[in-house]
Amino acid sequence: MVEPTLMWTRSSYCADSACVEAAPIGDHGVALRDSKDPGQPVLRISRADWHGFLDSITAGRYSDI
Repeated sequence: MVEPTLMWTRSSYCADSACVEAAPIGDHGVALRDSKDPGQPVLRISRADWHGFLDSITAGRYSDI
């Protein structure tokens, strides 16, 4: 179940409703969900893993996807 107090955000690059939304979970990490089906279970990742993922994006490691 998704906590009702999470503040979900969507990337400004999102062009339609098929996006990933992220919400901080206090000091514990980040919750991710599919914007098309927000009632489904969320993926929870640690803060370190989230920052590693964002660093990889910034470095262009996913530019060919």
